[in-house]
Amino acid sequence: MSFLLTHLVIGVVAGVAVCLGLLALDVASLRTLLLGSEYRLVGFILLFGSVCGTFGGVAMAVAVMNLGDWSDHPDRDY
Repeated sequence: MSFLLTHLVIGVVAGVAVCLGLLALDVASLRTLLLGSEYRLVGFILLFGSVCGTFGGVAMAVAVMNLGDWSDHPDRDY
């Protein structure tokens, strides 16, 4: 369980970094739109939640896919 949790945290931290970068650079006027909206909290929650959830899930999936060893195909050159 700690294996998946570790990779989830790594993915979420990467997602937070990407979101902060998008907001800092005001890509596609995202920061301007969010700060100008009356529902800015909902917008920030949706932005951070979706990006962090995606990055966390991808980080866990990549970690699990890299668990395999090469003993199942000993005749291949890797």
